[in-house]
Amino acid sequence: MKIKDWLKSNTFHYNNFRDINQLVKEKEKAGLSISLCIPTLNEEKTIGKEIVIFKSELATRYPLLDEIAVIDSGSSDKTREIAASFGADVYQASEILKNLGARKGKGENLWKAIYQLKGDIIVYIDADIKNIHPRFVYGLVAPLIYNPGIKYVKAFYDRPLASSRGIRPSGGGRVTEILIRPLFSLFFPELTALIQPLSGEYAVRREVLEKIPFPVGYGVETSHLIDVYHKWGLEAIAQTDLDQRVHRNQTTMELGKMSFRILQTFLNRLEKLGILHDLPDLGKTLRQFQVKDKLLQEIEHQIFEEERPPMIEVEAYREKFGIK
Repeated sequence: MKIKDWLKSNTFHYNNFRDINQLVKEKEKAGLSISLCIPTLNEEKTIGKEIVIFKSELATRYPLLDEIAVIDSGSSDKTREIAASFGADVYQASEILKNLGARKGKGENLWKAIYQLKGDIIVYIDADIKNIHPRFVYGLVAPLIYNPGIKYVKAFYDRPLASSRGIRPSGGGRVTEILIRPLFSLFFPELTALIQPLSGEYAVRREVLEKIPFPVGYGVETSHLIDVYHKWGLEAIAQTDLDQRVHRNQTTMELGKMSFRILQTFLNRLEKLGILHDLPDLGKTLRQFQVKDKLLQEIEHQIFEEERPPMIEVEAYREKFGIK
């Protein structure tokens, strides 16, 4: 599939799906159930507003969501209490599939949500969005409801996109432009059509999620795109313009650690797909420098991006969902 054709057929704007009542009818006609998963770690400032908006608009007013759940990484603030008080189902990732142990990272939460939640479609929304709006959900699930051939829908925002509304100024992610887009250009050129490949908001069919592995940390989004593309092709992926996302910015040093994890995942994928061969043992130490009190300090991070297997390989999951 040519990139220009894909951009026309598989790129949407949330305004196309503002008729939520019709969307609910199509969802029910297709016999689909939808679960919302919000992965959290110390998000007490924003989680309450997210739950209130999604529950009131997309569960009570319009029954688009069948389940609203928070999967928490062990918050030390009041994230879990606030989420529960506003009506979300709240789970600690460490308590899900306890026999398989616990890992630290967003990807771990997303993976365990597949076991814990019930929906045919799971939509993942980050917990730190300050301008939260129902469009963050209905804009992502709508392409899956209306088009059975689409399996994975990513969000993008604050990026230049020519349309009848003109061109908005760019607000692209630094890691995307410095790391991911060059890597995709070298090895997976068709994936450069994704405007915001690292966005934390996406909706996916269960039949896809259960068949792909999950890095436990920041490599999860990159891994997803490569695996979905490899197994189902570019035509199975779509993206929706959500206009703008306001959230906190991470420091350059934090982005450096994120990039290190993503690069580990990327190289691992290249080897597993047979694109690169005989890679040496990759280093797990990231060295960074910072100035504190006018002194240069060296900091070493030991970083290893572990990976969870496809959920369908987990016996407890197969038993729970009746998979033989």
